[in-house]
Amino acid sequence: MMEKSISFSKDGNRKNDTVGTPKHGSNDTADAKTLSESQIPGETEENDINIAEDHPSSESSTSLAQVVDEVDRFLQALSSTVEDESKYPEAPESVEILSTMVDSMITDYNDGKSLIRFGKDPENDSSFVEALNRVSELSNKLGEFPSLASSLNRMSAVLQRAMSFLDEEFRTLLEDWKSEKSKNNEENCNSDRCVLVDQNQQDHQSDQMEDQDQGIPPTFVFSPETVSKLNAIATAMISAGYEAECAMAYSVSRRSAFKSALDDLIGHECFSIDDVQRMHWEPLEGEIATWIAAVKSCSAVLLPNERSLCNAVFSSRPSSSHSLFGDTARAAVIKLLNFAEAMVLTKRSAEKLFKFLDMYETLRDLESSIGNDAGGSYPSEVAAETATVKAWIGAAAASIFCDLENSIKSDNGKTPVASGAVHPLTRYVMNYLKYACEYKDTLEQVFRQTDQEVKDDDDGDYHDHRDRDRESETSPFSRQLSTVMDLLDANLEMKSKLYRDPSLSFIFLMNNGRYIVQKIKGSSEIHQLMGDTWCRKRSSDLRQYHKNYQRETWGKVLQCLGQHDGLQVNGKVSKPVLKERFKSFNAMFDEIHKTQSTWVVSDEQLQSELRVSISAVMIPAYRSFLGRFKQYLDSGRQSEKYIKYQPEDIETLIDELFDGNSTSMARRRT
Repeated sequence: MMEKSISFSKDGNRKNDTVGTPKHGSNDTADAKTLSESQIPGETEENDINIAEDHPSSESSTSLAQVVDEVDRFLQALSSTVEDESKYPEAPESVEILSTMVDSMITDYNDGKSLIRFGKDPENDSSFVEALNRVSELSNKLGEFPSLASSLNRMSAVLQRAMSFLDEEFRTLLEDWKSEKSKNNEENCNSDRCVLVDQNQQDHQSDQMEDQDQGIPPTFVFSPETVSKLNAIATAMISAGYEAECAMAYSVSRRSAFKSALDDLIGHECFSIDDVQRMHWEPLEGEIATWIAAVKSCSAVLLPNERSLCNAVFSSRPSSSHSLFGDTARAAVIKLLNFAEAMVLTKRSAEKLFKFLDMYETLRDLESSIGNDAGGSYPSEVAAETATVKAWIGAAAASIFCDLENSIKSDNGKTPVASGAVHPLTRYVMNYLKYACEYKDTLEQVFRQTDQEVKDDDDGDYHDHRDRDRESETSPFSRQLSTVMDLLDANLEMKSKLYRDPSLSFIFLMNNGRYIVQKIKGSSEIHQLMGDTWCRKRSSDLRQYHKNYQRETWGKVLQCLGQHDGLQVNGKVSKPVLKERFKSFNAMFDEIHKTQSTWVVSDEQLQSELRVSISAVMIPAYRSFLGRFKQYLDSGRQSEKYIKYQPEDIETLIDELFDGNSTSMARRRT
């Protein structure tokens, strides 16, 4: 009888030969349906190994096929066995041979110099997985038959060893990023790109962005070969009933990898709520910028790559892939959201608005990325938690913006700004609004959210129908902006009354009004929100302030030049009265020039418009008066005494108004 001999070549491939050895002196040969002990790998003679090396490896699959075929028949027999123990089939030799084959395969995998060998030979791996599947099936089935306990113990031991081997291989492949990261860190340090702990925050962020631009972090870089190996191992473990163990190994490793990647992006462990609340605003600004970069990288790079890796490794089990990615994504997102939650609890102040809006936009993009995930791989609680924290950040931003109202109301100082200049409150509010309106769309969302919350809480008694109709025509943010502008107008009106000189009050209102108009013209966002009607009214108010100023300042001067009643006595010009009229004009003009040359109109166009409008009424009136009555004064010293200015002098002096220069008249007189 010819015996089948199974042996393994030096490269790890199993070889099979039919060796002619007489058994018990018999010359008969037969196709043995069961394999003798001489078939067990590891127990063959040296000549078997040498012979095996000369035969094609295809016989290996034939041998495995025979074993698997007999094991399948045995499993089928077990499935059809009745409860009568006397009729239980005995375990064939192929069961023991199969366990020994799997044992030998594991030994061969571990014999190589390389730590990782699984996945290098797809044909060999396929044989191993097929054999392992039968071992798993046997372990499950033999447990139903107490009389086959010895075979069950053998199968369980082999299966446990195989799973331990695959689990170790799986973890080693998953942890390979650590050595790659260490190598990259060493290279970065050698190239003077290692970031020190006490380095300036801005430089630190710059390096982070530079690293991000260079590609995906090492924790997310796996070669196609490695991914293929991971997939093969995961498939084998799942097929063998070790899905939970495989999932646990993957989850622990990838959570660690994600944590490492986030720590690298942030530059440190995430701060606690107490840490955030104790930080001064300047360093906290830097941390917010770093956090925003981390969230964006997580949303655009890390999570999509992690999902792709998970899908590739667990392609045979989509449900596991979905669950594992969900767990990793949840841990990563919650870690990032913790910082945003801590920010919500910090003390609010006006300068924080823009960073809060940046955070809101970042969370909005993250929420959109989660919501637009076609595969629905993100857990619902991740989307819900992101939406909740985004809403909190939005409510904080709305609250900070509304605090601007309180800032305006509380600015009730009783000291007027010198020279009628633009008030610091006007500059602050308008610059604040200009920058805020660069976030117009975001603030619209924020106030729409806040407005909806108010409506949800409203019992219906607060607004009448007209209020609702008016609100429906404008956006919540534009209404808030109008409120701020109305408060600013009222505040400036109040401050204008602090000036004793009504003319200076109008200069103050013109200066501030002009500043507001110019800021609105320079911001299409504010102009769009306030509307053309409001902007036209603002320009109309400016023109009215201008008219009021001219009437208050130059009305009496023009009256002095224009009213000729009283200059004539009995039909003749009275020289004494005329002299007093010239003296009166000179005194009024000198006082106006002395006073208003110290006033300030910083807007060059407004300054020019004022001077031109004054000259347009004053110079013709003075020239006419001078031309008509100059002849009645004696020439010489008497004329020079009363006719102090020529029309050209008046024009020159008018051009010196609103310069904020108190020495212009003194210079002229010297």
